[in-house]
Amino acid sequence: MTGREEKPMALAKTIMIQGTSSHVGKSLLCTALCRIFKQDGFRVAPFKAQNMALNSYVTLDGGEIGRAQGAQAEAAGAVATVQMNPILLKPKQDLQAQVVVLGKPLADMSARDYRQHFLPRAADLVQQCLAELRQQYEVLVIEGAGSPAEVNLKDRDIVNMRTAFWAAAPVILAADIDRGGVFASLVGTLELLEPLERQKVAGFIINKFRGDLELLRPGLDFLERRTGLPVLGVVPYLHDHGIAEEDSVALANGPHAPAGGELDIAVIKLPRISNFTDFDLLSRVPGVSLRFVAQAEGLGQPDAVILPGTKNTVADMLYLKEQGLEQAIIALVRDGMPLVGICGGYQMMGSMLYDPLGSEAGLGHVPGLGLLDIETTFGAVKEVHRCTAEISCPELTWLKTKGPLTGYEIHTGQVVLGPGAQTLLQITGRSGRPVCLADGAVARGGQVFGTHLHGLFDNPQLLLDWVNYLRQRKGLAPLTADRLPVCREDRYNRLADWVRRHLDMKKIYEIMGLGARKA
Repeated sequence: MTGREEKPMALAKTIMIQGTSSHVGKSLLCTALCRIFKQDGFRVAPFKAQNMALNSYVTLDGGEIGRAQGAQAEAAGAVATVQMNPILLKPKQDLQAQVVVLGKPLADMSARDYRQHFLPRAADLVQQCLAELRQQYEVLVIEGAGSPAEVNLKDRDIVNMRTAFWAAAPVILAADIDRGGVFASLVGTLELLEPLERQKVAGFIINKFRGDLELLRPGLDFLERRTGLPVLGVVPYLHDHGIAEEDSVALANGPHAPAGGELDIAVIKLPRISNFTDFDLLSRVPGVSLRFVAQAEGLGQPDAVILPGTKNTVADMLYLKEQGLEQAIIALVRDGMPLVGICGGYQMMGSMLYDPLGSEAGLGHVPGLGLLDIETTFGAVKEVHRCTAEISCPELTWLKTKGPLTGYEIHTGQVVLGPGAQTLLQITGRSGRPVCLADGAVARGGQVFGTHLHGLFDNPQLLLDWVNYLRQRKGLAPLTADRLPVCREDRYNRLADWVRRHLDMKKIYEIMGLGARKA
């Protein structure tokens, strides 16, 4: 004993972004704040108690969290952990979702069962994760979900105002002016909050602004007079920010890139599409026009088609058949068009999908596209890993790189190759452990291939090689590596600089009780 009591570690200061509705830009604002606090010298981490998304992120130890919290952790310079998003809901069917708790699947639940039987015992879990993070970091940037004023859900809402109270977090209410009705949505949200909840709100952010700020000024003055709260910033609409989107709501506005590019790449917009962030980097390659297609009549004659991941492979395979996309894709491939499948999309390319446990659609088995000599059987074990891999197939003559790849797996289906398919790659590492596992399949001389490996096109050299393969097929000159999009770090810095320029960060620091910035 030294005779001196050790001073307890100070808990992290907190700030919370809530919204007047979904898709107002909460995730992006939190990502920007994570990078701003990192730039200012703080140890910072993100938090979201409960997330509903089909885009997920795999932690280093093989846990599954929301993609937004993974991106926010990257922006913060922190290692993503399951405590940053303790509850993840992944919709499987209209009224059912897989409930992922601390990175691992717990059960498939209906909305009613989740609300009645799970939420009442989730409060302790959320508070425990908050306490752990507040002990490890100096700043916690917390994201809400939807709106805190959903009167039919508030009694068991654990992700908005209850989290704010548990975390002692002042709340900034964000609204999307691009949708219209921004003042009504802000004032109306405040009116529907309880008095103690209203006291938590410290100010407003108006997001996605496209106009003349001086024309908006009378509205800002009205809002501040009416509510007694400050407008902490008006953030202009940021085009092509390059940060992973939260969920498929982001696809509602159409393709990632405008039409008219030298290469036309179609991604099939499955009803249960997941991890479409696989194609973010591809969509920003110069000359690539990437579009999402939901019906056969919109497919046209693309230079390549991608079948993305899905939360329900069997149900979305049936969707391909119902929409006429199955035969349209098969016809294009027979005419020589390249086809790539990722995870569930890869499984659909095979001859048969077996679902003996009824975990997908309860149909037993469904034929696939028959473009790869593989069969998939869905079981109870979910593989979730960060991976390293190496391409092992000599048929990919367009592939110039032989170096290691990185990516991640999230799947329950187990694939068996027949004699007509060659293995695409060897997985050499899973969740930090060395392995030697075959994955993926190739056919038609490399024209058709698929893999369980998400993030395949995040590997710059493979991305460049595949794009140049498509360009060569059209007689276009190859791109050089310096034409590829900028790296994630540059995108996070660009986002932070943009948001910092338009927020009153001095006031936000005061609201949080952080005092002066660090050097």
